[in-house]
Amino acid sequence: MISSHMSSFAGMPVVPFTPGMTLPDDPSAVAWRLEVEDFEADPAEFAGLVTALRAEVPGDAVRALVIGEWGSAYERAAPVDLLADAAKEWTGLRAVFLADLVSEQCEISWLTHGDLTPLLTAYPELEVLWVRGANELSLDPVRHTGLRELGLQTGGLPGSVTRAVGDCDLPALRRLDLWLGQQNYGGDTTVGDLAPILAGDRLPALRHLAVCNAEYADRVAGAVATAPVVSRLEVLDLSMGVLTDPGAEALLAGQPLTHLRRLDLHHHFLSEETQRRLVAALPGVDVDLGNPQTPSQYSGRVYRFTAVGE
Repeated sequence: MISSHMSSFAGMPVVPFTPGMTLPDDPSAVAWRLEVEDFEADPAEFAGLVTALRAEVPGDAVRALVIGEWGSAYERAAPVDLLADAAKEWTGLRAVFLADLVSEQCEISWLTHGDLTPLLTAYPELEVLWVRGANELSLDPVRHTGLRELGLQTGGLPGSVTRAVGDCDLPALRRLDLWLGQQNYGGDTTVGDLAPILAGDRLPALRHLAVCNAEYADRVAGAVATAPVVSRLEVLDLSMGVLTDPGAEALLAGQPLTHLRRLDLHHHFLSEETQRRLVAALPGVDVDLGNPQTPSQYSGRVYRFTAVGE
């Protein structure tokens, strides 16, 4: 569950934009937050907010945007078109976060999006793109030479989106975060869908890979254990999912991981013995084994859950 809004983004403090406000001394040193108060606001209200930002803040000073509630986010697609339309003015825009909404506003699996492709094509120098939610999300494979960081935070990541990411040509991308989520919430990504990403052919600069929040984390770990991309990583993140001892055994039996700076496995279902073996096998690696989970039992059945679902 996501319970708080971001206070910083892209290395800058987040500042809510209000029409007519007194601007900071350096308006390019903040990440501007755009959000309407009414969760069922008319689309014209958010459009007016974008218009005011374009009129009141110098275009080249808009370096980062955080998009909050745009009105009926549970059924109306994020306003990518409004952002794309401003591309000729926002020549300095380098970072965008779509849908920084908390659970009280809208559950992550309900957040509705459309096609992300126009945003990437409109901003060829965009460096950071994070998206929360994946309901109706789509993406066409593109070549983008500017993007350095891409994150998809979801309660269920569609396989079509994962395949599109794998088919993109992203030569500058250093960080990729994929929250796979649960099948009940649209997460039908398979290990096969991840294959092009794990091969790394189109991701020569990748150094931080997160394939996390997965119901089938053991199978992901098995694929990662022999994945070519791993040898060039500094950070490997398989956290937030249903990782059990067989998944950890696959990691231990696979390719060496001692070159990693960090291995993030927090929120896991590993035995204490397996945890000790992981730490012993990876001297010098920051192995995060925090937030261990205990399976739930109900009517004789055992249940394990990802950290983020609904």
